[in-house]
Amino acid sequence: MTSTANKLQSYAVGEWHTSSASGVVLNSAIDGVAVAEISSTGLDFKDMVSFARNVGNPALAKYTFHQRALMLKELGAYLMERKELFYECSKATGATRSDSWVDIEGGIGTLFAMSSKARIEMPNSQVFIDGSQERLSRNGTFTGQHVYTPLRGVAIQINAFNFPCWGMLEKFAPSFIAGVPSIVKPGSQTAFLTELMVKHIIESGILPPGSLQLICGSTGDLLDHLTYEDVVSFTGSATTGLMLKQHPVVMRENTRYVMEADSLNCSILGTDVEPGSVEFDLYIKEIVREMTGKAGQKCTAIRRAIVPASKIDAVAEALSAKLSKITVGNPDNETVRMGALAGLQQRADVLSAVDKLRENSELIFGDPSTVDVVDGNSDLGAFMSPIVMLSNSSKDAAAHDIEAFGPVSTLIPYSDNEDAIALAARGRGSLVGSLITNDKDNAREIALGIAPHHGRLVIINQACAKESTGHGSPLPQMIHGGPGRAGGGEELGGVRGIKHFMQRTALQGSPDMLTAITDYYMQGASRNTDTIHPFKKRFEEIEVGDTVISETREITVEDIEQFAALSGDVFYAHMDEEAAKRNPFFDGRVAHGYLLIAAAAGLFVWPGEGPCLANTGLENLSFQKPVYPGDTIQVQFTCKQKKDRLTEVWGEVRWDTTIVNQNGEVCANYDVLTGVANVEK
Repeated sequence: MTSTANKLQSYAVGEWHTSSASGVVLNSAIDGVAVAEISSTGLDFKDMVSFARNVGNPALAKYTFHQRALMLKELGAYLMERKELFYECSKATGATRSDSWVDIEGGIGTLFAMSSKARIEMPNSQVFIDGSQERLSRNGTFTGQHVYTPLRGVAIQINAFNFPCWGMLEKFAPSFIAGVPSIVKPGSQTAFLTELMVKHIIESGILPPGSLQLICGSTGDLLDHLTYEDVVSFTGSATTGLMLKQHPVVMRENTRYVMEADSLNCSILGTDVEPGSVEFDLYIKEIVREMTGKAGQKCTAIRRAIVPASKIDAVAEALSAKLSKITVGNPDNETVRMGALAGLQQRADVLSAVDKLRENSELIFGDPSTVDVVDGNSDLGAFMSPIVMLSNSSKDAAAHDIEAFGPVSTLIPYSDNEDAIALAARGRGSLVGSLITNDKDNAREIALGIAPHHGRLVIINQACAKESTGHGSPLPQMIHGGPGRAGGGEELGGVRGIKHFMQRTALQGSPDMLTAITDYYMQGASRNTDTIHPFKKRFEEIEVGDTVISETREITVEDIEQFAALSGDVFYAHMDEEAAKRNPFFDGRVAHGYLLIAAAAGLFVWPGEGPCLANTGLENLSFQKPVYPGDTIQVQFTCKQKKDRLTEVWGEVRWDTTIVNQNGEVCANYDVLTGVANVEK
């Protein structure tokens, strides 16, 4: 029988492709009606990889980190204007409006967040400096600097069904900023929503050609065509993830592999928390939210609720009372709090896992065989009741090994903090753990005890509850990943996530050579000391290496005393000769460090109105040698790095600032940041 459902398209080699072969029919999670048909038959996966390398990579390489970040910002605004189209499509996945908000607007929000992080923390360049310059020789003629540069391969995204928008965008954003094109393979059951979003992304015309390709259906022999230059980023079951990780080509080529897999996340209730307290109510709220949000189909959901044995009954009672108020059904009904699972097969898989959990756990809430459904039919839609289990054996609970990827959580009693830490570790690595406590000693002991087993920890009490994003919300600023069975990888994490798609290289050579390669001034490199003060130059006219070698200035006792009177800093080492001599750091009265900074500014600043608009910061300050009354200081002020703020009328210039004494010894070193006007357009 031929399906009448729309056949999903793949986007390959710059064109939309519709398979001529019959595919798998995808049904609505709400009513079982056919939504789409999916097949990738006919795609040439070798051509897709080649297109990403030979078209996408060179196209992206033309741009800087900032330019690509601004494209993401523009794309985010474009998609946000069309969000209601995605919300409408998302209903067929079984998601409520709030579930879809996390997926759709949360995913688009990741584009904005990553764009902002990149423009603040990365240079407007194609090279990212990693750490400080390393001195490798006595005289400084041979030096070292670690840098990151974009990989020249392709990022393969193999995503899960539960977040068809966010799952794609949270991986695409860092790879795109890094300059690496993506081939996206969404989870088949909800691929119709991913396809819709990709169609609008391509329609926007914002991305350079080859930046993004889409596979709806099987990946075929895609992995056979990868090399060491590529990255495979997988989200899904541990079984599938490990199989892909052991793919012969991935292993032979040492292809980078980032995995986020099954995770038996836990939430621990502190022994200090009593029923009726704010923290107790927060604990119940977090478990209910994680069980019912996305119908529990979240890699970060609370699967194990680790509770003091003395409070198990109170937690079970409160949890049951709260869950009894949850309405399950069609997300179109405003009274519905929990929608359906992604499909009937997904529900069958969850119920099978529940059966295994029941072998050594007691069912204390919910009925796996039936559920009251609002505006829906439990025979046609993938609805199920929230399920709460109580473990009969804390140490050997099946919940430590079996993940029911749905609205299911198991209560596990513990005796003391040491026991709670041991139980948390039995998950063998998790994406996230949470701790609800108002006791700082409890928090420290448990957090440090379970941190090695988790990618993220959330400690919640009444002080942060109103602003906390809760247990289960990955944020683009923080890493998303975890050790052990959680996959051993990291995604997101701001610039950390971008680095997954870049190669770190240790450059070694002369300061002049490394400065030329990185466009970042290295100590010991040649300086340009022409007669034009750099503060008289507009942003585009300044060059890395432009330098002011200042006049000299003697620091006197009068300077020190006047600065003390003006600042109020009368620390004894500045004011009392004998007391200063007793200090192991000094031989007598010394100048204030901030006096030196102020005096240095007086030496290197050109005072007239000009392109230099303002001092915007001072970073990396270190005082290296005391300055005593009678010493003479001089400033070496060199352009270290330029950052063109593409959306502003000014750019940021970083100046390497070194204060030396009459013997040429370094007394202080720091970076001065200035805003400098661009050339008028």
